[in-house]
Formats: sequence, C-alpha cells, structure tokens
Amino acid sequence: MSLIDTFFNLDVFLQALPLLLRGLVNTLLLGVCAIVFGTAAGVGVCLVRVYGPKPLRRLAIGYIDILRAVPMLVVLILIYYALPFVGIRLSSFVSAALAMAIVLAAYTAEVLRAGLESIGKGQFEAAAALGIPFLVTLRKVILPQALRIVIPPQTSNCVSVFKDTSLASVVAMPDLLKQATDAQAMMANPTPLIGAALLYLAFLWPLVRLVAALERRSRAGYER
Repeated sequence: MSLIDTFFNLDVFLQALPLLLRGLVNTLLLGVCAIVFGTAAGVGVCLVRVYGPKPLRRLAIGYIDILRAVPMLVVLILIYYALPFVGIRLSSFVSAALAMAIVLAAYTAEVLRAGLESIGKGQFEAAAALGIPFLVTLRKVILPQALRIVIPPQTSNCVSVFKDTSLASVVAMPDLLKQATDAQAMMANPTPLIGAALLYLAFLWPLVRLVAALERRSRAGYER
C-alpha cells in the first residue's frame, strides 16, 4: 500500500468521521466542564492562599505544590481506579473531568496569586481609609485588575486542558482519541488517527492564536 492509502485514505476517513465527531463532542464537553469547575475552584484556593488564616494558607500551598508536581495521568488513575476501594465509584467522564479540574485549579490558583500580588497594597489601604469593606475592595477593585493580568496565562492553561483530554482514553472515556483508536483497530488503518489529529488542530490552533493575541494586548497595555 502507498503512503496515501495507509495514512490518508479518504474512504476510511469518511467511514470513521461519525465516530470522530462524537469523540470531538465528548472532548469539547469534557474540556469545558474541567475549565469551568477548575477555574472556579482555583479562584477559591487562591483567595485562601493569599488572604486566608495561616493554617489554611499552608493547606492551600500544599495543594498547589502537590497538584502541580503530580502528572495529570497519575491523578486520573488514582481517581478512577483507587476511589472504588473506598466505596466511591465515578464514571469515566466524571473521573476525567474531576482530575483535570483539580489540577487546573492548582495552576489557576498560582497564576491568580501572581496577579493579585502584582496589585499594589496601597489600593487596599486607600479603600480602607474610605471605609470600604475588605471583601468589597477585593471584589470590585483588586480582582478585576488581577483578572486582566492573568487572562493570557490562564487561557494558555485552558488550551493545555483541552490537549490533556486525550488522557481520558486511558479510562475508556469515549473522547476523540479513544474513538480514533477504536476506528483504527476496526478498520485496520491509521487514517482515523490522522483525522483525529486534524480535528485537534482545527479547534486548538485558533485557541493558540488567541493566547498570542491576548499576550500582545497585555504587553501593549503595560507599555502605554
């Protein structure tokens, strides 16, 4: 067989396309769930890390350091295969979403911490002098400024989450890679894997360009 027939077989690709599209939908859904819950949890962890009482700050620091050091695949395997031993059974989708969310929360917390600490403490002092409560100052003055700073790196983290969805195939989650692997085995041809790679590229490349655009915009804002 020629290279084209082996890796770029149009007939095989068209037969596998429905499977690939179902996998793509699952991948997008998994990524969105992980990003939404991981970002929300990361904001909470960061606020505890920066403004919480000392014992809670230490717990938050430990959480951030450990989850940033442990590979995503290890977290996923522990959740899916270890939790049943303590009576907690989760589906492959929930396990994958939870694993990615708790890891993303650690990265989000660290990124947001850097953003918060870049805001001058004088703003808190000025707000306190005006009689504005701490939580109101944090919500209306500090967080909006910090979020503007952290949008580019956080967007990059979200792109990484979508790429990491491919790990869900390890726990039989029918994501894009799992569907492509099944189609390859069924049709005895690697074309579905090439098709999956093209679909990943089609929705991740615009996100990568978005990160670059946000970084340029952020640099321009600092230069003005």
